[in-house]
Amino acid sequence: MTKSGFFSSFDDVWMLDGVRTPMVDYCGALGHISPTDLGIKVGREVLARNGVPGEHIGSVVTGNMAPGDFDQFFLPRHIGLYSGVPVEVPAIMAQRICGTGFELFRQAGEHIQGGACEAALVVGTESMTRNPIAAFDHRTGFKLGAPVGFKDYMWEALKDPAAGINMIQTAENLAKKYGISREDVDAFASSSFAKAVAAQEAGFHAGEIVPVVTEKFELAGYKARGIRLQGKVTEVSADTHARISPVEVLAKLKPVYEGGVQTGGNSSALVDAAAACVVVSGKYAKAQGKQPVARVVAAAAVGVPPEIMGIGPAPAIRLLLERTGLKLDDIGRFEINEAQGAQTLAVGRELGMDLSRLNVNGGAIALGHPLAATGVRLTITLAREMVRSNIRYGISSACVGGGQGIALLIENPLAV
Repeated sequence: MTKSGFFSSFDDVWMLDGVRTPMVDYCGALGHISPTDLGIKVGREVLARNGVPGEHIGSVVTGNMAPGDFDQFFLPRHIGLYSGVPVEVPAIMAQRICGTGFELFRQAGEHIQGGACEAALVVGTESMTRNPIAAFDHRTGFKLGAPVGFKDYMWEALKDPAAGINMIQTAENLAKKYGISREDVDAFASSSFAKAVAAQEAGFHAGEIVPVVTEKFELAGYKARGIRLQGKVTEVSADTHARISPVEVLAKLKPVYEGGVQTGGNSSALVDAAAACVVVSGKYAKAQGKQPVARVVAAAAVGVPPEIMGIGPAPAIRLLLERTGLKLDDIGRFEINEAQGAQTLAVGRELGMDLSRLNVNGGAIALGHPLAATGVRLTITLAREMVRSNIRYGISSACVGGGQGIALLIENPLAV
């Protein structure tokens, strides 16, 4: 039995339909847009799409990792206000690195179960492009001849100073531990790309995407803000990274580390995106005539050694199953963030997972990993896939830099 970590269960917490922006490659068409404005975009859309008035929201729970603007401190508050949530309603920003999006659902569930509100707005947003070039040691001035300490915030954040290694190296450690070959990882990545392209062509992903256009966000009595697309771009409506990637093409890419298994082609893509969902009580859903897409059953978070942080989803999922009395075979679909190919395969091998149930519409290798938005996106995708395939239970999960894992169990109320 899993002896560490924490577990949250919910009796009457539900997801309404969720939305997201397209996931657009680093330095692409969304690269100049503040994560706050991406968050406002999906916040407004998810309320409109579900017919939920802003005044019904009692809590705004947001996530963002890298500061993408000088006003990041105000990100949760501005997302709430410009999405139409009343000024009296508080907002918070949570952070669990790559697991942030799942943490938002967990905290929203706690707010609802604890009676703080009947409906919460959940928004995860990230601009990988706008990660700053930063310096933290120049506030007291520059010494004559001393080197200027500006560094790439995103690149430095990939390194765990406690373990003395970066995230790719943690995946290489798992590849060695679980006997995962370069061929295994490339085959997994190629499959992720193929599934993502198939889902795009079938129109599945389009069902959760809100196109991004130039628009103004008005707030009575306050300064307007908004989104302005650049150049001749008038609309951004589709994910940009997914493409057919045969194994033989991926095999030609040079590994990040000599003799290693991870390359730029079998690791998660850098993208900009935001995702949002409305989480409500059953009482609210019934009173307002809303049909939830899923029940939020439980969440679990655990710690693992930093040098193998990528294995985190395995013990988190085990804890969920142990505490809910379910078995692995009861879970019809899994959405596990593909931080690195070897990392995801290691989780599958540790659990003895049927990989045909995993990331059936493509994963982060093909679609991208916008940090704080990822957990929200994965859970939205999972809920929609469960409805489409008449699946009762699904789990979304991710590893977390520094050595953690988090997982969320949801149930399809319409499954027969």
